Amino acid sequence: MNQQIKSTCCYCGVGCGLLIETEDGQIVGVRGDPDHPANLGRLCSKGATLHLTAKPDNRLLHPQLRLDRNLPRQRVGWDTALDHAADRFAQIIRTHGPDSVAFYVSGQLLTEDYYVFNKLAKGLIGTNNIDTNSRLCMSSAVAGYKQTLGADAPPCCYEDIPLANCLLIAGANPAIAHPIVFRRIEDARAANPELRIIVIDPRRSETAALADLHLALRPGTDIALYNGLLNVLLGEQLVDRDYIARHTEGFDELEAIVAAYPPAAVAGICGLAETDIIKAARWFGTAGAALSLYCQGLNQSSHGTHNNAALIHLHLATGQIGRPGAGPFSLTGQPNAMGGREVGGLANLLSAHRDLANPKHRDEVAQLWGVPSVPAAPGRTAVELFAALKRGGVKAVWIACTNPAQSLPDQAEVRAALQAADFVVLQEAYASTDTATYADLMLPATTWGEKEGTVTNSERCITHLTPAVAPPGEARHDWQIAVDFARRLGTRLEQALTTKLFPYADAEAIFIEHRESTRGRDLDITGLSYALLDTAGPQQWPFPEGSSQGRQRLYEDGVFATPSGRARFVQVEHQPTAESTGDKRPISLLSGRLRDQWHGMSRTGNVARLFNLDDEPLLSMHPDDLRQHGLIAGDLAEVDSARGDIVVRVKPDVGLARGCAWLPMHWGSQFMNSAGVNTLTTSARDPYSQQPELKHAAVAVNKADLPWQLVILRKTGLGELSALTLLAKARTLLGEFAFASVGLYGRAEPLVIFRAAHPQALPESRLQEIDTLFGLGDNAAVIVYADPRRQISKRALAPDGKLTGVRLAGETQAEVWLKEVMADDTLDAELIRWAVAPIGQRPGKLPPRSHVVCKCADVTAAQITGDLAAGATLAVLQKQRKCGTFCGSCLPELRQMISGQALRASNAAVL
Repeated sequence: MNQQIKSTCCYCGVGCGLLIETEDGQIVGVRGDPDHPANLGRLCSKGATLHLTAKPDNRLLHPQLRLDRNLPRQRVGWDTALDHAADRFAQIIRTHGPDSVAFYVSGQLLTEDYYVFNKLAKGLIGTNNIDTNSRLCMSSAVAGYKQTLGADAPPCCYEDIPLANCLLIAGANPAIAHPIVFRRIEDARAANPELRIIVIDPRRSETAALADLHLALRPGTDIALYNGLLNVLLGEQLVDRDYIARHTEGFDELEAIVAAYPPAAVAGICGLAETDIIKAARWFGTAGAALSLYCQGLNQSSHGTHNNAALIHLHLATGQIGRPGAGPFSLTGQPNAMGGREVGGLANLLSAHRDLANPKHRDEVAQLWGVPSVPAAPGRTAVELFAALKRGGVKAVWIACTNPAQSLPDQAEVRAALQAADFVVLQEAYASTDTATYADLMLPATTWGEKEGTVTNSERCITHLTPAVAPPGEARHDWQIAVDFARRLGTRLEQALTTKLFPYADAEAIFIEHRESTRGRDLDITGLSYALLDTAGPQQWPFPEGSSQGRQRLYEDGVFATPSGRARFVQVEHQPTAESTGDKRPISLLSGRLRDQWHGMSRTGNVARLFNLDDEPLLSMHPDDLRQHGLIAGDLAEVDSARGDIVVRVKPDVGLARGCAWLPMHWGSQFMNSAGVNTLTTSARDPYSQQPELKHAAVAVNKADLPWQLVILRKTGLGELSALTLLAKARTLLGEFAFASVGLYGRAEPLVIFRAAHPQALPESRLQEIDTLFGLGDNAAVIVYADPRRQISKRALAPDGKLTGVRLAGETQAEVWLKEVMADDTLDAELIRWAVAPIGQRPGKLPPRSHVVCKCADVTAAQITGDLAAGATLAVLQKQRKCGTFCGSCLPELRQMISGQALRASNAAVL
């Protein structure tokens, strides 16, 4: 039976609604929900391929336990697994106290899951040692909002984007990280050519390419720039003195500080033109409505809280807040980071935005939960938690729905901490994350399309999710696992209140309790219910009892969530990055996201087409820097920081300033032979938010002496599932080389691509073993070329005239064009021998590769042209190819191609 179920995307914080299509109990398709206010039917390339991730392959399907770390985990039943966990936690708590255990959870959990984990730690065990990976992305935004506006509440909404006259995008690249928000920006620009867009980013990003003014500041100089902009606003009398007097406090002190930041001085600090600083300030100050969008570039800094505050100051000083098209809008990183913050899922928070340090707030939560008290001692935040795990202050850690063995900074320390822990529990949907290596107990959890609960997106909009399919294997919902464990642990700790603490029979019972905790708070949602969300659709908070709708914008009345009701100006000064470059490590390394991958790729890394744009991690540098380091595009370089080193390939990027490099964050030990960029990053943290400076590290870059290279391209021919099986086999080779990476590529029939390099050639016998692993062993369909003197050995598998596998050793130039023709299946049989030619140059007869028109559905111009020649209409293309049905950005080119085909057909008819 076919069904269609409303849901949301599980990637970024935009919170796009989607419709899940099921057939016979399996997810078979997705499309954007035209009724969801976040996206109005649009999806990006990641969301558009979610159904391709919904296979049981690569999922954790059964509990697994090991009693000896020298032995592999074994499958066990749920009772055995949870009884063992409860025994271990109870023993550790009795011996070492409640703070000897900790929980590390995720912004990808549903709000109900988060609520139960928070209650388990703070209400049952009596420890505040529960933190979340949202600490790594949003905690400085939280602290910045609280320091200035009094509450962790983005005051804006997506509908403000087309209403703005000036759009300031700082430390964010929505074209890549929040594509559907970027579609709104593009629409706003098209509707209002007078819209001025300012982008503040050290790198000329995809978003900066749209800007009217790009301020490519030096890394870590954000506060100086915002103080400089405020200096200009003051000097040109573009501040709203009346608003400042009526609705704020602390401005006199900040004004005195800002006097020391004239444009000329700021230009020197930031590496910008003085005229551009003045221009940006004037555009912002004279705009009828000024909106700022910001994200990790501000947050992931050792002074991220003050970065946020300094930007918010511009809005408070000009009165650009609390009205249409105006305000400081933090773009959330993860799909439910907001929901986690709402239920106190951080070590310093309690339910409903209560502060752990406030005795009144602790008493309110204790009364709500029916416990004698909530512990007062601050919990350990993410970096502190793992440092304590290594020292032995924390003995056991329960990790849920996150991958700290890739995502935390200073990976050598994190992995040493996990190795040193007495007991590690990993509650996870996927079996092969980097953290799984360290888990003593693995518990299979449900994931996207299988869960019920709520999520809150960047604009405070809550959506109710219902499951589309049943959980695979023995997977259970995250809240169910936490409740079952809590009841068992409570019995062992002789806690009489355990059953009363965790009475939940379903997710809605948790939501009802969470809802009550918000009564009278800034995020009051006492007027919401699952039923209302299902009938009326997603709603923004606050939505108190008796309301007919949520509130789009906050602070419209100029009253803020501070004791005085006034917004606060914070005394902020320029601070450098935590780590300075020097002679030994002269390069500023920046990190960030790619369009088609998500976090550590445990989900997106299973979809071949999501590698087609970026199929390996590449270190981008300015061409002059590459030349200075003796590098050219495609060379391998060793990147070294004070904490470790990795080897990656390099590429030129004129959009980077000299002295800067950029590396994507997604690749870890499942896709390369290191922990990736976080091998290099520092654990230096912001003093207010405890968020680490993941965005910057001082590094040295040198050419890697790895002359012998190996590339294997293997087409599986049996779809994604078979490709993942081969991918798992290929991962066993990663540790064998000085450099190695593995991934997917292609379309209907994925390729596995394995790349490696080494100081010397592998012996022929080892190459033969690797050939066998990839199904490239001796048979009649194999074509071979060998030049032992040059240490070159090549092999191609071409049954029935179709190239399905290639191994290039010693000379790998042909990889670039081979992966294209193998992915598109466009290589003529007569050209197959070029695959093993002595020098792998591209055959002259090979047609140029067709460009991709629809990036969401990965449809090329050649495919569309072929369909149109066969009589396809736009409706047919949308139905069969799905192009133009996701984000919609390809529709203009599609219509142009259709018009061109119609014109050609008309001309042919006349002739």
